[in-house]
Amino acid sequence: MDLDTVFLETEERMEKTIESLKKDFGKLRTGRASASLVDSIKADYYGTMTAISQMATIAIPDSRTITIQPWDRGGVGVIEKAIMKSDLGLTPVNDGRIIRIAIPPLTEERRKELTKISRKYGEEAKISLRNIRRDANETIKKLEKDKEITEDDLKKSIENIQKLTDKYVGLVDQRCAAKEKEIMEI
Repeated sequence: MDLDTVFLETEERMEKTIESLKKDFGKLRTGRASASLVDSIKADYYGTMTAISQMATIAIPDSRTITIQPWDRGGVGVIEKAIMKSDLGLTPVNDGRIIRIAIPPLTEERRKELTKISRKYGEEAKISLRNIRRDANETIKKLEKDKEITEDDLKKSIENIQKLTDKYVGLVDQRCAAKEKEIMEI
């Protein structure tokens, strides 16, 4: 393994951490309708746990409503039950063909709770980034120990890994601040 490979793999892993953070933030209810709220919900569809997005069309007709139209009418009841069991705290309305979910405005207390959760997600992402940095540094030190790189290369590489880590920690901070602003927006 050479230094370029270490940097590429490190950056790739850090990028995946940011993508994971985006997914986590997508699951947070902000008072606005979003298809990602119901993406992770699975329903028992003919004996198989299936994501709602794979058995229905999810639409956002306005900023406070999600509509779910199953491709098979037999799925209406199971999707409704799955939404009721989920931790979203939303009540679906079923008219036999389409399931409508009204997104109520958030209370101040719930907004503060969601802000804490978003900070927790951000902190978990930062911990993940630090672990990735540690792994990269260990790999670089091993390369130096095996005499594959010089001591100068070692110092420069560790510096570059730190710069990369700082860049991605900054991205996490930006995303957290944006999500908090979105949550606290009325």
